[in-house]
Amino acid sequence: MGNRAVLEFQGTDVGIYLHWNGGRDTIDPLLDVAKEYNIRSGDYGIARITQILGNFFGGTLCIGVDKLDRLDCDNGDNGTYVIDNNFNIVDRKYFDNREEQQVYDPKEMREQFKLTNDHIFNRKE
Repeated sequence: MGNRAVLEFQGTDVGIYLHWNGGRDTIDPLLDVAKEYNIRSGDYGIARITQILGNFFGGTLCIGVDKLDRLDCDNGDNGTYVIDNNFNIVDRKYFDNREEQQVYDPKEMREQFKLTNDHIFNRKE
């Protein structure tokens, strides 16, 4: 069992599957960092979000990219986040208004994303 989620991007039929860290306490900070990095939307944005996640998780597991109809969108954990071109969550599918996970401190999670990605995205603070 994981803490699964799918990120669906409006205007595309492609999504990102997360086996771990699919709670809102991870997804909101992820999208904040994408905004800070001024990542473009569309296919390019999906690739960059995937890169941020891959750099964060490391290894060879935890994330996947595929067409939405081949991903586990109704995964029993966090469902599917629908994300607009400005990297905002605009809808949620298959979640049924359950209580949101609050395991990770969003501020700390944001800093961890930045720690593993700032040097790649040429961001120095």
